[in-house]
Amino acid sequence: MNAVSYDIIVRPVITEKTSRQMELGQYTFEVLPKANKIEIRKAVEEVFKVKVVKVNTIQVRSKPKRMGAFLGRSRSWKKAVVTLAKGEKIAFFEGANA
Repeated sequence: MNAVSYDIIVRPVITEKTSRQMELGQYTFEVLPKANKIEIRKAVEEVFKVKVVKVNTIQVRSKPKRMGAFLGRSRSWKKAVVTLAKGEKIAFFEGANA
């Protein structure tokens, strides 16, 4: 896949669980569905200037949703949990919590 690093990382995922994981050096992102672990690692290292130790990916499947009489589905997406080297932090997330 020939995507730019800024295109591979779609958005950060910020929930209660991911906020607790940030204290352990794990950051969660929504990424392009066709991106692999190597591309995700390179994109995070290039965009945030940090050292990535490990990348775990999860396919989040769509779920059925109702809006009154209409039946639909939520969208499917890919999630990546990136573990950084000891002592590394992403300043983007630190500013969001302050």
